[in-house]
Amino acid sequence: MKRTHKYLYYIISAVTLGATFSACTKLDENVYNEIPIDNFFKNKREVMQSALRPFTHMQAWLAPTGGNGFYYHSELSADQVAWPQKGRHGYDGGDHIRQHHHTWTDNESRMRGGWELMWGGVGFVNDALTQIENLDVTQVEGLTEEDRSTIQAQLKVLRAYHYIKIIDLWGNVPIATKAATPINPETKSRKEVFDFVKAELLENVESLPLTSADNIGQVSKAAGYAMLSELYLNAEKWTGTAMWDECIAVSDKIIQAQGGGIGGAPKLASDINSLFSNTNGANPESLFQFQFSRQAGFTFDWGGFYMSYDYMREVLDVGYGGWNAFVVIPTAFDAYAANDLRKKDWFLFGPQYKYGTTTPILGTEEYSGKPLSFVNSIRRESEGDLTSEGGMTKGEENSGARFNKYKSGRLSDPNYQENDYIIYRLTEIYFNKAEALMRKNGGSAPQAAVDLINESRKRSFSNANWPAAKYTTSSLTLNELLAERGREFIFEGKRRTDLIRFGKYTTATWWDHKPSNDPNKELYAIPSDQLSINPNLKQNPGY
Repeated sequence: MKRTHKYLYYIISAVTLGATFSACTKLDENVYNEIPIDNFFKNKREVMQSALRPFTHMQAWLAPTGGNGFYYHSELSADQVAWPQKGRHGYDGGDHIRQHHHTWTDNESRMRGGWELMWGGVGFVNDALTQIENLDVTQVEGLTEEDRSTIQAQLKVLRAYHYIKIIDLWGNVPIATKAATPINPETKSRKEVFDFVKAELLENVESLPLTSADNIGQVSKAAGYAMLSELYLNAEKWTGTAMWDECIAVSDKIIQAQGGGIGGAPKLASDINSLFSNTNGANPESLFQFQFSRQAGFTFDWGGFYMSYDYMREVLDVGYGGWNAFVVIPTAFDAYAANDLRKKDWFLFGPQYKYGTTTPILGTEEYSGKPLSFVNSIRRESEGDLTSEGGMTKGEENSGARFNKYKSGRLSDPNYQENDYIIYRLTEIYFNKAEALMRKNGGSAPQAAVDLINESRKRSFSNANWPAAKYTTSSLTLNELLAERGREFIFEGKRRTDLIRFGKYTTATWWDHKPSNDPNKELYAIPSDQLSINPNLKQNPGY
């Protein structure tokens, strides 16, 4: 059932697969291969191919498979994940160091790439909407007016999702609903864009199909409600006006299955690992996901950024290594209790052995020929530094705990690398509702909020350890909620947004990071080349 729509990743549509978008001021595309419109859109399948192109494009900037998009900036500027220099590797012009220290400029190459990718997605949506709106339905085999209305609603909701992430990063941006029209759209305030997104969601979400096992990988109703839940949760930060009641109400719609669910109704996974396993395609906790599949040639490849070098093939019995890039910073790893099952299952830590043996894996850099052991420090221990805090330029090949949240399975597993990437899950909705309840209550946790968080947290502890680990109305403070949110959603691309909403992004201290106390850093700079292209864009304050 998971693979129903896999063929859609190989589409040839009226928009070129290799299109690149230079700015929100140029939302058309360079055409290298094309099929004339008159020869396309002959049947419903081809319409769906065009409609799903923006969704397949989205993985390039949202999932941890590329280095230029939302994920990179959300994680590497926050307090859990970093890409430190490790000896002769990873300096990369200081890009990752500037992210960690919040010293980026208005001309960062990865930020320029993220802008182009995300606005390119808006362009794909707008192009598909125009083409589908202009169709003569009577000439398209298998397509009805009802089908067209549903597809248009899905595309508008998907565009709204793009804008949620765009205003998260840049705040004040143009609103573009037609490809290349106008040529130079003007900057709108974040509130104006927020109101546009809210209206688009409210006008279209009820026209979406109920989420079910039959439409995994499409924009369906539970996904639309989850977008509204996120939008309302951040409303006070993004517009100055809180929308806690609205967040609670739409979260309840998801919890009460008014948006449907993969299993008929959404429910929490029974354990901490199944939602991220290589058989997670139909997990009932998922509300919205990317469908990936190695067998279909569209692999969720987190290895490049999150795996250490090629010796990890032997550790995990897999066919991939990595660049030894992203690591968990010491203060983030220390945030987990020793008996927290997430600390054991979601990270690679300590001595590394060939799979199923006690034969040590040997290092290839600072620990060449010596047993490799991942340590909770980022400093030059091979040179005798065993006590300093270390720093972003002082890492080694074994510095930091490593990612092990998504698990591909072994090479011999018939579902090897069949993992889907989860965008929204029911646990996040529990956390959103709990936070809204607490903020309405002056920051104190009512029992309803405690129950929601405990329902998720109890999966992370043994029955014996749970009584001491469970929250009460006195122990679940807002600071503790932020900490638990970090522990639960680590590696899921959400941390920067959370820190900003809790007022910690520019004011808190974490490993090798001193607060800037500069509220302007809560928004990124509009890339300088975009300002040159479009004179109607306005730079964000502080840049």
